[in-house]
Amino acid sequence: MPSTLADWDAKYRERAELAPAEPASFVRELLPLLPEGPALDVACGTGRHTLLLASRRQPVTAVDGSTVALEILEARARESHHSFRRSLNAGRIVASKQGIHLVQADLERSNLPANAFSLIVCVQYLQRSLFAQMERALLPDGMLLVETHTRAQLKFEGGPRNPDDLLESGELREAFPGLRVLFYRELSAGKGIASLIARKPSETD
Repeated sequence: MPSTLADWDAKYRERAELAPAEPASFVRELLPLLPEGPALDVACGTGRHTLLLASRRQPVTAVDGSTVALEILEARARESHHSFRRSLNAGRIVASKQGIHLVQADLERSNLPANAFSLIVCVQYLQRSLFAQMERALLPDGMLLVETHTRAQLKFEGGPRNPDDLLESGELREAFPGLRVLFYRELSAGKGIASLIARKPSETD
């Protein structure tokens, strides 16, 4: 797995001409049930989930550290006739009001706005310092979808190999104490992953 931003840029540059990756089934299958307000795609890469959400006219803020990934996403958004704009304020993350808002930001140094998003999607990216921020960034009744590798991945080929980049068993279930867990699973069949769907309580709950 790439370990530096330069590595990620090189990876995305090599794959620029390949067919876009399919959205994770975890996200695609749940799409009709997900809130349609402003969404945040954390570590969006080349935008497989951003484009899926935008296909139903949902405003999406797509954040990644790789300028190459965002350039590919911009090109694909243009090909798909989605409206988009690039942030003129590098690193500043705000909710999109319309279309796709592309933000190049170092997530290790960025802050997510509070009470800004109806939906946050974070797939195949683990940054524990973002857990509390993602929880705060949700609007009341907002939903969080997270899916990433666990230490069970070490039994299989590919994926992250650094244990620090892998979830402990049960860790994701307890990572968002202010949210109500609606669904949680861990799989260890061909890959080790944990998946979570959680909702921020409304003011009347």
